[in-house]
Amino acid sequence: MASRRGPDQQPPGPQRRIMRTQTAGNIGEAMLDSEVVPSSLVEIAPILRVANEVEARNPRVAYLCRFYAFEKAHRLDPTSSGRGVRQFKTALLQRLERENETTLVGKQKSDAREMQNFYRLYYEQYIKKLQSAADKADRAQLTKAYQTAAVLFEVLKAVNLSESVEVSDEILEAHTEVAEKTQIYVPYNILPLDPDSANQIQASVSALRNIRGLPWPKNHEKKVNEDILDWLQAMFGFQRDNVANQREHLILLLANVHIRQLPKPDQQPKLDDRALTEVMKKLFKNYTKWCKFLGRKRSLWLPTIQQEVQQRKLLYMGLYLLIWGEAANLRFMPECLCYIYHHMAFELYGMLAGNVSPMTGEFIKPAYGGEDEAFLRKVVTPIYETIAKEARRSKGGKYKHSDWRNYDDLNEYFWSVDCFKLGWPMRADADFFSQPPEKLQVDKSEDRKPITGDRWTGKINFVEIRSFWHIFRSFDRMWSFFILCLQAMIIIAWNGNGDLSSISEGDTFKKVLSIFITAAILKLAQAVLDIMLSWKARRMMSYHVKLRYILKAISAAVWVIVMPVTYAYSWKNPPGFAQTIRSWFGNGSSSPSLFILAVFIYLSPNILNVLLFLFPIVRRYLERSNYKIVTLMMWWSQPRLYVGRGMHESSVSLFKYTMFWVLLIVAKLAFSFYIEIKPLVVPTKEIMEVPIHTFKWHEFFPRAKNNIGVVVALWAPIILVYFMDTQIWYAIFSTIFGGIYGAFRRLGEIRTLEMLRSRFQSLPGAFNDRLIPKTEDKPKKKGLKATLSRKFDEIPSNKGKEAARFAQLWNKIITSFREEDLISNRERNLLLVPYWADPDLDLIQWPPFLLASKIPIAVDMAKDCNRKDRELKKKLDADNYMKCAVRECYASCKSIINNLVQGDREKVVINDIFTKVDEHIEKDDLIKELNMSDLPSLYEQFVELIECLSRNNKDEKDRVVIILLNMLEVMTRDIMEDPLPSLLDSNHGGSYGKHEGMTPLDQQYQYFGALNFPVQPETEAWKEKIRRLSLLLTVKESAMDVPSNLEARRRISFFSNSLFMDMPAAPKVRNMLSYSVLTPYYTEAVLFSINALELENEDGVSILFYLQKIFPDEWTNFLERVNSSEEELRGTGELQEELRLWASYRGQTLTKTVRGMMYYRKALELQAFLDMAKDKDLMKGYKDVESNIEEDSKNERSLWAQCQAIADMKFTYVVSCQQYGIHKRSGDARAKDILRLMTTYPSLRVAYIDEVEVTSNDKSKKTIQKVYYSVLVKAASPKSIDSSNPVQNLDEVIYKIKLPGPAILGEGKPENQNHAIIFTRGEGLQTIDMNQDNYMEEAFKMRNLLEEFLKTHGVRPPTILGLREHIFTGSVSSLAWFMSNQETSFVTIGQRLLANPLKVRFHYGHPDVFDRLFHLTRGGVSKASKIINLSEDIFAGFNSTLREGNVTHHEYIQVGKGRDVGLNQISMFEAKIANGNGEQTISRDIYRLGHRFDFFRMLSCYFTTTGFYFSTLITVLIVYIFLYGRLYLVLSGLEEGLSNHPAIRDNKPLQVALASQSFVQIGLLMALPMMMEIGLERGFRNALIDFILMQLQLAPVFFTFSLGTRTHYYGRTLLHGGAEYRSTGRGFVVFHAKFADNYRLYSRSHFVKGIELMILLLVYHIFGHSYRGVVAYVFITISIWFMVGTWLFAPFLFNPSGFEWQKILDDWTDWNKWISNRGGIGVLPEKSWESWWDKEHDHLRYSGMRGRITEIVLSVRFFIYQYGLVYHLNITKNTQNFLVYGASWVVILLILFVMKAVSVGRRRFSANFQLVFRMIKGLIFITFIAILITLIAVPGMTFRDIIVCILAFMPTGWGMLLIAQACKPVVVRAGLWSSVKTLARGYEIVMGLLLFIPVAFLAWFPFVSEFQTRMLFNQAFSRGLQISRILGGQRKDRADHTSRNKE
Repeated sequence: MASRRGPDQQPPGPQRRIMRTQTAGNIGEAMLDSEVVPSSLVEIAPILRVANEVEARNPRVAYLCRFYAFEKAHRLDPTSSGRGVRQFKTALLQRLERENETTLVGKQKSDAREMQNFYRLYYEQYIKKLQSAADKADRAQLTKAYQTAAVLFEVLKAVNLSESVEVSDEILEAHTEVAEKTQIYVPYNILPLDPDSANQIQASVSALRNIRGLPWPKNHEKKVNEDILDWLQAMFGFQRDNVANQREHLILLLANVHIRQLPKPDQQPKLDDRALTEVMKKLFKNYTKWCKFLGRKRSLWLPTIQQEVQQRKLLYMGLYLLIWGEAANLRFMPECLCYIYHHMAFELYGMLAGNVSPMTGEFIKPAYGGEDEAFLRKVVTPIYETIAKEARRSKGGKYKHSDWRNYDDLNEYFWSVDCFKLGWPMRADADFFSQPPEKLQVDKSEDRKPITGDRWTGKINFVEIRSFWHIFRSFDRMWSFFILCLQAMIIIAWNGNGDLSSISEGDTFKKVLSIFITAAILKLAQAVLDIMLSWKARRMMSYHVKLRYILKAISAAVWVIVMPVTYAYSWKNPPGFAQTIRSWFGNGSSSPSLFILAVFIYLSPNILNVLLFLFPIVRRYLERSNYKIVTLMMWWSQPRLYVGRGMHESSVSLFKYTMFWVLLIVAKLAFSFYIEIKPLVVPTKEIMEVPIHTFKWHEFFPRAKNNIGVVVALWAPIILVYFMDTQIWYAIFSTIFGGIYGAFRRLGEIRTLEMLRSRFQSLPGAFNDRLIPKTEDKPKKKGLKATLSRKFDEIPSNKGKEAARFAQLWNKIITSFREEDLISNRERNLLLVPYWADPDLDLIQWPPFLLASKIPIAVDMAKDCNRKDRELKKKLDADNYMKCAVRECYASCKSIINNLVQGDREKVVINDIFTKVDEHIEKDDLIKELNMSDLPSLYEQFVELIECLSRNNKDEKDRVVIILLNMLEVMTRDIMEDPLPSLLDSNHGGSYGKHEGMTPLDQQYQYFGALNFPVQPETEAWKEKIRRLSLLLTVKESAMDVPSNLEARRRISFFSNSLFMDMPAAPKVRNMLSYSVLTPYYTEAVLFSINALELENEDGVSILFYLQKIFPDEWTNFLERVNSSEEELRGTGELQEELRLWASYRGQTLTKTVRGMMYYRKALELQAFLDMAKDKDLMKGYKDVESNIEEDSKNERSLWAQCQAIADMKFTYVVSCQQYGIHKRSGDARAKDILRLMTTYPSLRVAYIDEVEVTSNDKSKKTIQKVYYSVLVKAASPKSIDSSNPVQNLDEVIYKIKLPGPAILGEGKPENQNHAIIFTRGEGLQTIDMNQDNYMEEAFKMRNLLEEFLKTHGVRPPTILGLREHIFTGSVSSLAWFMSNQETSFVTIGQRLLANPLKVRFHYGHPDVFDRLFHLTRGGVSKASKIINLSEDIFAGFNSTLREGNVTHHEYIQVGKGRDVGLNQISMFEAKIANGNGEQTISRDIYRLGHRFDFFRMLSCYFTTTGFYFSTLITVLIVYIFLYGRLYLVLSGLEEGLSNHPAIRDNKPLQVALASQSFVQIGLLMALPMMMEIGLERGFRNALIDFILMQLQLAPVFFTFSLGTRTHYYGRTLLHGGAEYRSTGRGFVVFHAKFADNYRLYSRSHFVKGIELMILLLVYHIFGHSYRGVVAYVFITISIWFMVGTWLFAPFLFNPSGFEWQKILDDWTDWNKWISNRGGIGVLPEKSWESWWDKEHDHLRYSGMRGRITEIVLSVRFFIYQYGLVYHLNITKNTQNFLVYGASWVVILLILFVMKAVSVGRRRFSANFQLVFRMIKGLIFITFIAILITLIAVPGMTFRDIIVCILAFMPTGWGMLLIAQACKPVVVRAGLWSSVKTLARGYEIVMGLLLFIPVAFLAWFPFVSEFQTRMLFNQAFSRGLQISRILGGQRKDRADHTSRNKE
């Protein structure tokens, strides 16, 4: 409403020209779009909308609205301080000036009169007309009309005020009504809840409206239909929109559960108590558990009076949901919400019980009163601000995790009873809110630690510290087991004869028992690690946890002493180690029993653990128990924690995964013992005995015994392989078991069209059994036979309803294929079955693609049978579809002719013919009795008749008569040899021979004169019948290749196959679980624009051209569908839209995802129709209902309206477009495209975070504050006042919930999901990412899938249902194909095994369905702490498992998924995943899983999460250790001394170890499960072909390269952090990446490491002796050379046009420019090497001291080269003096000094003393040459020496650089940083040249480029992609065009 003004504030009259200083620049009309409004003026947007709406009808009113909007804008922001406000006001002012002039023309009335008349007219014509409307669409119109009327009145009042005119009483009355109705008719989300709307949810609504006995506040104004939630709002101060949102949420939740409880749809008198109890139990399960854990009573007291129980339950549930709905970021802290709820529910109980406060003596009131937004301001905001401050302190997650509290820390504060110290109302000075003081030092150096505040609670329960020790700490049992096994195996192999049998010998057995000493040491290490890594959490640690840590360490230390001592005294003749110990403790008598006793006591806790492991039910009970005695018992084994209790599985599951791991470990240990350890023992012993005294370098330990260095060099790689190869064994076993499980799940039973045809007859039965709810429950077959064979009853022909249901579902799928352009019109017609069941045909009508060409072949066979029917019968029996086709054709022919012929005489004849034929059919002598040789001519006539009927043209009636006569003649004269008596009676005249006279023409009887032609009525069913018959008769060629599109084939095969798999029975739609889909969206592509599609890249390739070549058949089908040629597509806007959609559906766009997800809605509508349709409707078909939508939607009781209503209740789709508000205000095309999606799919909802600028109330400060809202919008009703007006597509806000501050505090995606999750509904929640797709046929199975929530899988029902995915981007390039195969194997065979038998599947991505109520009360569907939760998805799985959830995997349903397709995209994705795994390794979730799982489940968890990445790291480490070991042997001269020794010459175990490494390196680890899955689903021949093709397309190169990516980023994250979200972009990659781009991306991860390995191999090759000429040398180093080549050159090999000469020249120029550019503030890394170099080492800035020291220690390896190689020069080979090494450092320092001098000289002298400077440089050069010549001449230096010097000194320089970077603060202070930078640039230039020269050399040869193109795009070639045109097709034209321009 317009605010009243005083007389001194009169606004200027609208007619007067407004003289206000205008800001410069006209922004133009675009600015005045009602949506493009600055955020601080958001309130005027509705006024501008109304102005646009009424403009066509009355421009003057529109002008007045805009004028009022301008005034209001000025009032809202008088100083124009908001962003963009000044420009907006100016543009609006300019428009008003223009409009004032144009609208004044012809004006007769005053503005006030004009406004009043318009308002009256609007009210009469529009509102009154709509008030009677009941249906939903008109209700939406009415809501909109009331809002418009309210705005018009506001403007009217302002105009009247300015003209001092009173508003008439009539208008005031109308307005009063409008104002009342506007309050009631608000925009609704799913169901209108106003009094006029009759709906499905009456029971829930009336239960909520029971407000009897609730004490309202004194000054409360009553409203219509108040309910429980309104009372809670009034008492506790919740936001109005939050209440509205949760009202709908609660009503839908209860209504859905309620209607499931009731068998009949009409029974809805009262809300079912069972429904209420079920929802309440789910909602409060976590809260109840929390109360028990903390030993507090629940605040859920129920009244004794039964009538009040329901109301009280609803109050408690409503309160919880309102808290949750407004909690914002606190939703990630479920126990914090429990704390808030606990106190508020207690207050609620106090108010209802009428309790009096002992302090004040008044009735209890909420601590935080009920004024508006009180809950947000007083409860949420203080906690939110604490989270925000901690997030700011994390510096975007770069800061050490141990120095700030993340969401988990803050939540875990509420896991201790101490949380109640926080109080209620919460104390502002509580520890929880306190922050440490900021750093006091001015110096920004990162080395100084922050000064910790006295009150800061610090980390809670766990500290995330960057350290590799976490891998040992989290999985200590596994590492201890492997270390002890290794020790035992070495002892057995070393002693006796080395066989396993020797363990029974006394001494060997005693020695093996020494493993208990090792075990004690490892226990001590674990205890010490626990204390060290938990140190920063000590402040919040409870006393008993601290005590446990200390006692654990003390007891471990005691055992470390007791075990060796007792062991030493167990020997009579002690060996060396035991003798030493006895000498310390005194040589008493030996006592073996003492050691045995010690071992028994030591093992007693483990024995107890084993017993508990065998009885998981006992373990579960003990862990869940809150009894003090049980807690005390469990205290020693693991600290009491809120999560991770009772996670143990059932005995059956336990047995399955235990067997898996026992078999695997036995195989692994046997292999390690017999192949790796045992064969190495004898050579080792021999080496230890060989004395070596001559060394080739200065040996520091010349008297070291046993050649210990050689032994370490030999054993180190083998021991690393021993720890890594479990991963290989896991890959082998997972392949075998996964394959077996897949086969038992019936995967791949239908994988080709032939298989589909052969089983199509049982398909209708499968459809009805799986997808249609059963009326009566048949007992389910169980046992082995049921598993091995699955047969469905074939549907008999009299079951019309079943056939009709199959037809509706099947046809919907085929139609969706056509809409997606996967099939052509012809293929669609061949695949469809009749929609309308034909009562005349008593048979099942199969799709024509099965029957195609059967009739022509049958006619030919019948013609040639020569009355011998046995042969023909045999052929017909062999081909069932031919029999069906013949029967259907005959029945249809009969039906059509009976329908056509009207004359009585003809009917008699025709009936006789058909009766006779039927008799012959019954007697089975048709072929014998009738002459079939003339059947072809009858067939031809019938085809002609069908053609006439399809045209149905009245002009052809005479022709039809002749055709019928011809048919009659053929039938009676040629085929039937017996004459028909009825035919003889019915000649033309019928009176010939009676008299001679001529009968008049009108009395002549014309045969077939009375015909129903043209056919009336020509129904859709009739047309379809004729169309189908025409196909059966005329399609001559077989339809074996229908559908021809590979994607259509895959989908139809998978879908058909899935119906034969195990899935729950489908419930009716009304009884199914309701669910939502949530998609987070940021700024990705929504819909490709025409410009983006046609924009050509540097090779002349546009996206459209590219798509046309990759999907040629789909492009043809698209042109056929839109019925236009390629040229015409640009003609109209409509066709352009179709083109944009076609392209967008083939990219990874939001449009594709939304279309896919909205199939769920379409599927539900059809399924609801099939559930509810009466027989008559069912026989008419769903198509009939769809075609009458307009009429049906008006009627609420119509079948269509009911289907819509039930679909609304069951399904919601929310897309969380975080930036939609910003995009809308800035006029971004993405906002328009999103709005278009909402308009296309009316049930789609969009949630976004709105940032609104609000001017501060304090006038003295000119400040603008940002206020944040969570907003839900839908498409507004598009109809406008006047149907002639253009339709205005707008959105309308449904809910707008204020947030305490910016929503994004942690990781973007989970925060985005979290803000929108409050708008989701239902019991299931599917999280779908922006790169997903869905299919119509899969959507039909969703209700089956949701039933899995009601089944128990193991000991508990599922909380996350895993789905399989199909990767749809595999066809783009060979890389995309590798990636899609790799991903497919993970999401199928990988996850199948993880879910069952291993029971460790988590949530890896997107299409999983969450138990929504379980997760919304336990922290949501992902975790969001910055960086630590980088892989946010998997943490949802961890969280679910730790909180006693259960994650399953189901393969009968799939969702599409896009993947990255270019090498750079793939590498960034791999880097992100590796970063994420690095962060997982140090996370509390992995630590808890590692400790709370039993031993075997812990193994599964390790090897399928972080263990995979750690094994990858070890794989690369093996190569380094092997090569550095060899370097040591070669340079020290030890290898030469032992060169004839077999351990050095031909070391079999070492070869096996390196072969294992190669196995991982070249991707065989990935390939095994991949091949098994392809074999299962597409046949093993295809799998073999694919495998060979992948090798030919250089898959090993890709996998070896990926190995480097994973290793680098995983290792770096663990050491230094630096993890970050990497946006890969999801475009089509056909562009060439520049050399500099590749260099930046791979320099540190691959190139540096590749060059280091190359230098190692070169040194080994130059100086090594042992493997010369031995084949083993080649084999042992070939995989390492392969790795080097791959790491250095794969980016260029997989780079489109990577070897094209012109591109190479451009790249060189670009690289030179980049390397020489200076850095500085604001210079991007892409523009300058300096900027990139600084950013590349940014992680070291935030790395702790531990990380820097590790970096320095690792860098020391580069000094070994120099130390070893200087003694191998020709000039130094006769001396091993240490001074040689010292002299080499003098040389290095001299070189560095000269470089520094030149650098300083250039700065100082190059400008003023140019000549002097040049002379100095010349002198230096001459001196260098002179020294070189002297060295060659005098001591005899050779060319090899020069090479060796380079190999020696280059690594030293690099090592110095690395150390300088790690010690940057020191180096900067020393003033040497610029020198370091100069040296680094030199190294980068050398590396760049090393890489560039080979690539440039290969680019000289054109065939290399040709080969590369062929190799990269082979997949696309096989589908007709003319890549030669893509990568060079239009260059010629472009070159000509350029040359013409030049001329």
